[in-house]
Amino acid sequence: MQFESLQTFFSMGGYGFYVWLSFGVTLLSMAILVIQSFVERKQLLSQVLKEQSRRQRIKQARQAKPANSIQYSDS
Repeated sequence: MQFESLQTFFSMGGYGFYVWLSFGVTLLSMAILVIQSFVERKQLLSQVLKEQSRRQRIKQARQAKPANSIQYSDS
């Protein structure tokens, strides 16, 4: 489909508003999904690092206890 000018391309035969609005909404939705994915990934990695650090501290604390102390399970 060819258009006579740039104006007719953007007007899309009178349906330009709906066509470009749909493109805009789609691009906005995709951008939000990408941003949300990056934010959630960052939060998840932070939680994993905190959990690993916590487990390491627990392990070190258990190793530092005397042999006759009571041992509790991790689960």
